Amino acid sequence: MLYRCIQAENRKLHASPIWLLFFLLPVISAGYGTFNYMQNLGLLTESWYSLWTQHTLFYSLFFFPAMVAIYAAYLWRLEHLGHNWNLIMAAPVRPLALFFAKFVVVLKLVLLTQVLIFALYCLCGKVFASLPGWPPMETLLFLLRGVLGGLSVVALQLVLSMLIRSFAVPVFIALFGGITGMLAASRGKGLYWPYALMQYGMNSNKSDDLLAGNYLPFLAACLIWLTLLFLLAQLLLTRRDVKS
Repeated sequence: MLYRCIQAENRKLHASPIWLLFFLLPVISAGYGTFNYMQNLGLLTESWYSLWTQHTLFYSLFFFPAMVAIYAAYLWRLEHLGHNWNLIMAAPVRPLALFFAKFVVVLKLVLLTQVLIFALYCLCGKVFASLPGWPPMETLLFLLRGVLGGLSVVALQLVLSMLIRSFAVPVFIALFGGITGMLAASRGKGLYWPYALMQYGMNSNKSDDLLAGNYLPFLAACLIWLTLLFLLAQLLLTRRDVKS
């Protein structure tokens, strides 16, 4: 049944308008990052690393949370229409299976987005910034860490979109979360706030590695937040009907 739920969620993406945002927002983010890098060449002197800091600054802070929020809100949109929620609660499928199916589909979109972000990073570095060679291998590790850190954002936005019928409100919450995540990270409290974990993983706006080889607290925070959010989703779906 879980596989069928995932298939059903994937069908929602066919000819979906979110594909326009999937391509547009990363391009805008890369444009901002590249422009900022080109305007500060006197200060940003570490070649590919400096370009990475500028790309991830805008992406991790604003664009990634907003994109995940849009993905999550779109997948819950059908359930919030009419009496569809009642049909879901009466279906012979565990409610958490529906939530997990949406999580898998949003995760797929996140992985594709990360690939696009890296491709734009390479393109901008070679074509516009004329940087020598190719990006350092560490940037691929940052991308993978960003996915791990982003899992809690995916789960949190799915919970919010499950609870909130409005399409726009969860997106505004995600933007606010990205800003508070930056503040938490700047004060060394990023592990305690899910929106900061993605910024930690991507090494956003830093030339030095934020984790500095100390991965255990980061991985533990990712796992704890993800577990808590799935338990919350399970509680909401099984103990009471979500109002829509």
